[in-house]
Amino acid sequence: MSDSSQAVKLTLDKIINRASRIILGKEQTLRLALTCILARGHLLIEDLPGVGKTTLAHVLARTLGLDFQRIQFTSDLLPSDISGASIYLRDSGEFKFRPGPIFSQMLLADEINRATPKTQSALLEAMEEQQVTIEGESHPLPSPFFVIATQNPAHQIGTFALPESQLDRFMMRVSMGYPDRQAERALLKGRERRDLLHNLEPCLESKALRTMQARVPTIHVSDALLDYLQDILQLSRQSSHYKTGLSPRAGLAILRSAQSWAMLEGRNHVIPEDIQMVLPSVAAHRLHGIDEQAQPSIETLLEPLHCVAIP
Repeated sequence: MSDSSQAVKLTLDKIINRASRIILGKEQTLRLALTCILARGHLLIEDLPGVGKTTLAHVLARTLGLDFQRIQFTSDLLPSDISGASIYLRDSGEFKFRPGPIFSQMLLADEINRATPKTQSALLEAMEEQQVTIEGESHPLPSPFFVIATQNPAHQIGTFALPESQLDRFMMRVSMGYPDRQAERALLKGRERRDLLHNLEPCLESKALRTMQARVPTIHVSDALLDYLQDILQLSRQSSHYKTGLSPRAGLAILRSAQSWAMLEGRNHVIPEDIQMVLPSVAAHRLHGIDEQAQPSIETLLEPLHCVAIP
């Protein structure tokens, strides 16, 4: 491990440790979320209400020192409520663009699947190109720019399922899950999470985060590892388990996530275990079983991909 890799690891461990004081018993989820951000990806958190999805987004924004905005998605939310609109100024007789909450370094799209598909699609250009176009004029978004979206399970009342094109814009999908007994006891006996958030100090500045992001693509990936990744992609496309296989964009997302995970572990090269660690979070929301009436579990869907021979 080089000195620079060790320094980066110490900083990232500090972020995880500080965030773990508020998000109890969820270190693996925190590590995956940080991996996604380092790889310049957008994160989708899917779980039941009340398990800490929104708190996780707040914690990440504060520890990473990022400007933060939150939008509560509802059925009557309009695209202009997200991106902004041109306002007529009576005094000057001109229109002036008033930016919406999307013009922040980290945007929390809370309960994104409670908004209509038209409103959900307002995020597509921003997530792909880091800009929004209003009335034919493009407006760049801040750098870095991330979307962290939360959604409730699709079976809940008042939800609109995200289309495949929207899901594919998210590099990772993770779940929080219920805390274990020890973590829940600490949560019940401890201070209010919102009070702890107010006292949470950042571990980074946005400039330092951009430097770490620029380092991720430089993490070495051997030809054997690329063969391994391509074998996984090919198997997903040939398998009878799935309607469609993983796209080239999904392959790149797996690669960048594996490089980011390796950096989180303090290494300057990727090993097969890095790909295996990020694969469920990157691939599961992009794969759909053939039989919609008997959709297999994520573990069942991904099981054939884990059978690819490790180099």
